[in-house]
Amino acid sequence: MSLNKLPTLHNWLRLRHLQLIETLADTGNMHATAQQMGLSQPAVSKMLREIEQMFDFALFDRQPRELVATELGLTVIAYARRTLNDCQHFAQELDTLRQGGYGHLRVGAIFAATAQVVPKTLLQLKRQRPLLTIELVEHTSDYLLQMLLHKQLDLAIGRFTEPRQQEHFSYQEVASEPFLLCADPAHPLAREATPSARDLEQWPWVVYPSNTPLRRMIEQAFNDAGIRFPLNRVETASVQSTLHLLHHSQALALLPEAIVLQQVALGQLVLLQPPLQTPSLGYGLLRRKDEPLSPNAMQFYEALQSVLDSPR
Repeated sequence: MSLNKLPTLHNWLRLRHLQLIETLADTGNMHATAQQMGLSQPAVSKMLREIEQMFDFALFDRQPRELVATELGLTVIAYARRTLNDCQHFAQELDTLRQGGYGHLRVGAIFAATAQVVPKTLLQLKRQRPLLTIELVEHTSDYLLQMLLHKQLDLAIGRFTEPRQQEHFSYQEVASEPFLLCADPAHPLAREATPSARDLEQWPWVVYPSNTPLRRMIEQAFNDAGIRFPLNRVETASVQSTLHLLHHSQALALLPEAIVLQQVALGQLVLLQPPLQTPSLGYGLLRRKDEPLSPNAMQFYEALQSVLDSPR
């Protein structure tokens, strides 16, 4: 598509077209898309053909059983999702403001932050803006950054997982989280003052998935200590699943300090002194570049800073 077509495209492309693109991407099927949008299948086919003629390239490859997005199509689909999410957020915010509220704020946070820092921030924010509707999504950084890119979140608390993400997001560190070795109180190592390297090798582990910053940190810690990375392991980013596995097996895990200390205080976990060094990992405020924070997002950030500056 040449640049001189852009003004025409802006005038012609409608939200209905973007909805069609997103639905086709989700279903991979003309018939299912027609049903979801309340259109006939010929109408869906005609609309897609018109869109592709306007772009001057195919958005989907027509395969026997499904539609598969082309490389250029993926870029258009990402734009459609961002725009539709932006419109939905605008409509929600406007509706809430009309009813006398403060609008809507969507925040994503990694598990280390949701243990204490984020809940305290939300409590402080709700005291300041009681009618503000807050949606909190708890997940890994890579998932949150995808949501942030598609405008499904206003901001996120997490960390970069790969260098190219720095092209799209700005990062401001707010805290650093140590990781602690823990086990169920009934674990045989709970009676050991300091487990040996061999102790760590012979028990099952619950570890973070591969290609995550936490997994790389754990692998480096094992390597530095000359300990073989556990072969008997479960990989998960779920804190609840990790805790369940620790309580119902003889597994070990490295978890964020805030989570471990909560569980230790409740008598649900015990701290172990491992023969390995695990550095703290920083996390911070992630936001889309060149886009100012909304008043609600700025208020959240100020409340977050207040929580971090107050004595623990």
